[in-house]
Amino acid sequence: MGLTTIDKQVSSLRAAVLALCLFLLSACGANQVIVESQFPQPTLEPIPVTLGVYFSEEFKTHTFVDDPENDTERSWVVETGTAQVNLWQNILNAMFAKVVYLDQPPSTDAPTSQVQAVLIPTISDLQYAIPAHTNTKVFELWLKYELALTNNTGQPIADWVMTAYGKTPDAFMQSNQDAVGAAAIVALRDAGANFAVNYPKVPAVNAWIQDSTATTSPLEDTR
Repeated sequence: MGLTTIDKQVSSLRAAVLALCLFLLSACGANQVIVESQFPQPTLEPIPVTLGVYFSEEFKTHTFVDDPENDTERSWVVETGTAQVNLWQNILNAMFAKVVYLDQPPSTDAPTSQVQAVLIPTISDLQYAIPAHTNTKVFELWLKYELALTNNTGQPIADWVMTAYGKTPDAFMQSNQDAVGAAAIVALRDAGANFAVNYPKVPAVNAWIQDSTATTSPLEDTR
């Protein structure tokens, strides 16, 4: 479904408010982390289907903001949006014969006839743990995704939840920000591996893959 003028204005206002909040937090000395966005593309045997993918604006600009419980602590601002998109593009481009990235989700009013199904990932939660009673900079980070696979008119095929976990690989990093960023990178890599391994194991997804590959002729490699 296309965005109306009011929807676009609301989206722009939300983006402006978020930018203002991030600016104010930064000015107050928040711990700000921009997660590294480069990931190697895995070598996989692609599934011979054409998959559509829709990344919402919230997904592409995902930012976790955690305010402290007392005045002696600093806020955390962890930006993962760019890294999320880069990771998922690398994984999906390796997993499927052809991937089409969509500007809007599919609907009966705006079907996506060039694809066989559409994947819509959402980040539903991000949590982190700071080490207590130690002098090491080892942080843990958890990501929770809600994944939806629809047909080309937006009707649901499958919905499932996926989690990912990351831990700082080095206890002697220079700063807390570096440690959190490293944990986030590990968590994102875990998300990619988790999706690649377990995606076909979701019963409804497996049934869709079997049906699609049985009725579809081989696709040209357009990558």
